[in-house]
Amino acid sequence: MNSELEPIILDSKPRSQKITGNVIFAASVAVIGSSFQFGYNTGVINAPELIIEQFYNQTYLIRYHKYISATNLKVLWALTVSIFAVGGMFGSFLAGYMANYFGRRKSLLINNLFAIVGVLLMTTSKLAGSYEMIILGRFVIGINCGLNTGLAPLYLTEIAPIEYRGMFGTLNQMGVVTALLLSQILGLPQVLGNSVLWPILFAVPALFGFYQVFGLKFCVDSPSYLFGKGMHENGIEALVWLRGTGDIEEDIQNIRSEQSNNSETFGFVQLIKNRCLFQPLIVAIVMQCSQQLSGINAVFYYSTSIFVAAGVPVVMSTYITVGMGVANVVMTTISVSLIEKVGRRTLHLIGLGGMFFCAVGLVFSLTLGIQWVSAVAVILFVIFFQTGPGSIPWFITAELFDEAARPTAISIAGLVNWTGNFIVGIAYPPLALAIHGYTFIIFAILLFIFFVFTYFKVPETKGKTIHEISLYFDPSAVKS
Repeated sequence: MNSELEPIILDSKPRSQKITGNVIFAASVAVIGSSFQFGYNTGVINAPELIIEQFYNQTYLIRYHKYISATNLKVLWALTVSIFAVGGMFGSFLAGYMANYFGRRKSLLINNLFAIVGVLLMTTSKLAGSYEMIILGRFVIGINCGLNTGLAPLYLTEIAPIEYRGMFGTLNQMGVVTALLLSQILGLPQVLGNSVLWPILFAVPALFGFYQVFGLKFCVDSPSYLFGKGMHENGIEALVWLRGTGDIEEDIQNIRSEQSNNSETFGFVQLIKNRCLFQPLIVAIVMQCSQQLSGINAVFYYSTSIFVAAGVPVVMSTYITVGMGVANVVMTTISVSLIEKVGRRTLHLIGLGGMFFCAVGLVFSLTLGIQWVSAVAVILFVIFFQTGPGSIPWFITAELFDEAARPTAISIAGLVNWTGNFIVGIAYPPLALAIHGYTFIIFAILLFIFFVFTYFKVPETKGKTIHEISLYFDPSAVKS
C-alpha cells in the first residue's frame, strides 16, 4: 500500500455511518480508564470528610500530643481537596504534548503510572500513619486526572463517526458522573466511609486503571494522529478496525481536509498569534470557565457542608448528596440522546440559564434557612449543569480545532478548567464562612455573563466538519 493517498472524490451526500462493536469497546476503555478516574476522585473525598479529619487529628495527636486546632484542620482539609486540582493543572498542561509525542493510545497507557502511584500513597496512608501521604496522593492522582480530561475527550472525538461525535463526547461526562455516584455510594458509612474501611475507598481507582491497561492492548490509536504523523497505512487499518468496513473513503477525506492546510503542529505562541485560531481558543477558554466558575465544584466538593449549613441533619445530608449523584447520572444519560438532536449551543444555554435561577434560589434558601428549598435547588443546579455545561466544554474544544492545533488547544483549555477548579475548591470555604449563602450571588453573576457570551459568540458544531466550523470564525477561508 502506498504511503501517499490518491485524491478521493466523494458524493455530495454524506454516508450514514454505524457504531461498531470495536468503536464501542475503544470508547469503553477510554471512559472507564479515564473518565471514571476523574469522576471518582472528584467525589470520593466528600462523604467521608469527617472520618478522614478524625484520622488527621489522631495522627497529629500521636505525633505532637495535642489536637489540630479547628481552623488549621479546615485549612488542611481544604488543601487535601484542592491539591487534586493543582495536580490536574500539571496533567492538563502535559496532555497536548504527550498526545503529540506519544500518540493518544500510548499516552493513555503511560498515564496509568500516575494512577498507580496515587492509589498506593492514599491507600497505605493509614497504615503508615501519615496524612501527608493522602495529600501527596491526591496531587499525583490529580496529575492522572488532568491528563485524562485532555486525552479521553480527544481520543473519543477522533475515533467517533462524525455524526455521533457529540454523543461520544458526552460519554466522557457519562463516565465522570457514573463514577462520581459510585464514590458517593461507596463513601456511605454503611459501606466504606467509616473509620475502618475508608482506605479501601482510595484503592477502587486501581480497578479502572487495570481495565484500561488491559483494554488498550486491543485498541487502535486515533486515525487523525496516525495520518498526521504520515503513518497512512496504520491510519487506514485503524479506520477499518473502528468502522468495521473497508468503505472508509469519507473518513479519509475528512481527515485530509482537516490536515490539508497544516503540516506541523501548533505550539502555544503560534496558537495565540494565529488570528483564525485565536477566536476559537477564546471560545474554548470561556466555555471551560463557564463549567468551573459556575460553582458546580462548590456543590460537588462541599454539598454535605452546604446542606448542614442550611440546617439539614448530617446523616440526611449524606443521603441527599447520593440523590444528587443519581440525578447527575439520569440527566447525563438524557443529554447523551439529546446532544445530536438539539445541539451543543442550545443545551449549553439551557444549562447555564437553569443554573442561574438555581443559584439565585440558593441565595434565598441558605440565608433564610429553608431546608427543602436548598435541597431542591442544589439537585436542580446539578441537573441543569449536566444538561450542557457538564459535558460540552470538554469535547467542543476538540471540535473547534483541526488535528494540528487540537492537542495544544486542549492543553490550554484543560489548564484553564483545572485552574478554575482549584480557585473554587480553595476559595469556597472561606467565602462561605464570611458571607454564608450570599456566596452564590457570585456564581449567579458569572453564570449570567457566560450565558450572554454563549448566546453571541459560540457557534453550533453539531454535524459539522472542522472546515465548516472554521468558516464561522473566518468566512474568508471559503475556497472556490
